[in-house]
Amino acid sequence: MPQMRHYLAIDLGAESGRTIVGSLADDRMNLSETHRFANGPVRSRDGLQWDVLRLWSEVKEGIARSAMTCNLDGIGVDTWAVDFALLDRNDSLLGNPFHYRDGRTDGMLEEAFKRMSPADIFSNTGIQFMQINTLFQLLAMSLQKSPLLEVATTFVTIPDLFNFWLSGEITNEFTNATTTQCFNPNQRDWAADLLTAMGIPTHLFQPTTDPGTRLGILLKPVAEETGAGGVRIVVPACHDTGSAVAAVPARNQDFAWISSGTWSIMGAEVLELCLSGKALEYNFTNEGGVFGTWRLSKNIMGLWLVQECRREWMRQGEEMSFDALTQAAAESEAFLSVIDPDDDRFLPPGDMPSRIQKFCADTDQPVPQTRGQIIRVALEGIALKYRLVLERLEELTGKRLDPIHIIGGGTKNRLLNQFTADSTGRTVITGPVEATAIGNIVMQAIGLGQLGSLSEARDLVRSSFEVEEYHPMQNDQWTEAYSKWLRLPGNKP
Repeated sequence: MPQMRHYLAIDLGAESGRTIVGSLADDRMNLSETHRFANGPVRSRDGLQWDVLRLWSEVKEGIARSAMTCNLDGIGVDTWAVDFALLDRNDSLLGNPFHYRDGRTDGMLEEAFKRMSPADIFSNTGIQFMQINTLFQLLAMSLQKSPLLEVATTFVTIPDLFNFWLSGEITNEFTNATTTQCFNPNQRDWAADLLTAMGIPTHLFQPTTDPGTRLGILLKPVAEETGAGGVRIVVPACHDTGSAVAAVPARNQDFAWISSGTWSIMGAEVLELCLSGKALEYNFTNEGGVFGTWRLSKNIMGLWLVQECRREWMRQGEEMSFDALTQAAAESEAFLSVIDPDDDRFLPPGDMPSRIQKFCADTDQPVPQTRGQIIRVALEGIALKYRLVLERLEELTGKRLDPIHIIGGGTKNRLLNQFTADSTGRTVITGPVEATAIGNIVMQAIGLGQLGSLSEARDLVRSSFEVEEYHPMQNDQWTEAYSKWLRLPGNKP
């Protein structure tokens, strides 16, 4: 690497956003966070929506602060998946994008199955069934005869929208497109037959663009407003999990990964789609990765449970940090009760402590009372779900997956990391924390020719960032708890 180059990762998550400059030279990457801001839904008369214009303002503020520190060579955007915006014939935004937790998708899976069987939908998309998916959001709009569908000409996911506002180019980035359950991975094109069956206009969808593709130069008005000049916009893996997995510092191919945050996503990096009957039965998903890879994975309700518990206690006037809650959990009784974090009652925002207590009561288990007990039950439940998903990943791939790499903000929860090692009986390697931004940056560097391959990028990650290892302990206790967990009534696959 001859000279220092600087890449800006705009990383928007469902809870917060950040802009991070990655500086690359001499086989090392240094990160500098230039802006961080809160994100979250806004409830209006229409429902739960994203304040996308405020996010756009924060993005520009992040670019401006970054441009004050260095001359940027590239800018890339990654965000959460499934949510989207619609544009009219003048390429103007039609309304605020809805939040995936909005109630308009209630009952949409059943409505979809009236039009096409689950097996046919899965064979057309390879995506797990979750009511938050783009397909069911669009189906809800179709059934409600939304006027937006009548006037819209273009569908864009959230990162596509920001790429358009930055570069002036409209595209549907590949990794994010594959998450929508509207895309046919075998044909590498939109699933026209499925969309037609659901009453969703097919003309809305654009050709897909691969990670590493160069888009236009930062639009002049944005460049002038931010002082960033003529920076190239580069498409990374625009799905944040796709970027995060690109940054996994793996040394071998047969590893499992967990992107740990509000959601936990657990999977394996594979070279072939898995569309078997077992993959459908287990509700696994095939999402596009970089360099011809696929992410065979499953969504798990992650630290959302802890975040919502803390929010509820804060609403009650009880301030407590995440570290303090985790410490209280560590000091609480082990395996008081077990919960399935993917139970439907835990999906919406609200009084999570009461929901966890009610789950335990409804399943004839001791009811956790203290904050530490409630958080411990939540964390143990997440780790037990990891064990099930790992077993099924190994069944689907025919491989023993070892170690487990945990990436993302959830790596800061050392108690959950140790629980994961204990529950699965595998070595856990955590880090880097900012994997999503790092993956975004390395794909920009590949797109602009500074790096040449995924393996070279992962070598760079290993040489630049420290990781931490956790080794399994007390596996017999976890095995007993797992047996109890498997017997929960209504345990979801």
